[in-house]
This record gives sequence, structure tokens and C-alpha cells, in this order.
Amino acid sequence: MQEFPHSYDVSASGSASGTITLTAANMPALQSAPPEQFGGPGDQWSPEHLLTAAVADCFILTFRAVAQASKLEWTQLDVTAQGTLDRVERTMKFTAFNVTATLTVPSDTDPAKAERVMEKSEAACMITNSLSAETHLHAKVIQV
Repeated sequence: MQEFPHSYDVSASGSASGTITLTAANMPALQSAPPEQFGGPGDQWSPEHLLTAAVADCFILTFRAVAQASKLEWTQLDVTAQGTLDRVERTMKFTAFNVTATLTVPSDTDPAKAERVMEKSEAACMITNSLSAETHLHAKVIQV
């Protein structure tokens, strides 16, 4: 890992209407538009969806590191995230993220240990730690 601080450079380009193009060096461009709730087409990634996706993605990436450090064997982690956007004191902001994580582990795995690793991952996720919204984890362990 590189020394801190890290810097992430992204560009956005758009006109008076239509999609926004998001770019970063050495990455494919993404198209974004407002979500349906704001009059958008509903078939493009929106800033709201991208932020919520970042919560789910960060959970899995953080879980990988915490599970490795905890010597937890696992085979699959499926995560869904639901972000709640609300109006608070005349300002729109995300007020909560509900993260549902379903972890598949070998049959001889201690399910309590697996749940602890998921809880540690939620607490260590840099994306949710950077947001003022509350995050709620709903963890499920499946032994196969």
C-alpha cells in the first residue's frame, strides 16, 4: 500500500441536457444521469446509485482484508445496499444506508466468528466512515 494521503482524480463532462461522462485515468468512462426520482431516465448510473454502490463495494473490499487478517475462510459474499435520501432541515442528504450481507462459509466455520468479521468490516469501511449517514448491517452466514 502507498503512503497516505492518497488522491483520486475524476473528471465529469456534460452539457445542458443528456448524460454526464465520468472519466479517470486508465479506466473505462461511465455515463451518468439523474435517477427517476429527479426526472431522469432511470436506466443510467446516477450519483445516488454510485454512492450507494460505493458503500456495498467498500464493504466487500474491507471484508476481504479483515477476513484474511482474521484467518476466516469463506467462499462468497453477496451484498445489497439501500441508501435513504431525505430532506433534513431543508437540505437533501443521505440519512441511512442499510447493508445486507450474506456470507457463505465452509460447514466447519464458527458462524459467530464470521459475524464478528462482518461487523469489524462494517466498522472499518472507509466510505461509510466518511459519511454522516448511519449504516445498519444485516448479516447472514450460510454454512455449506
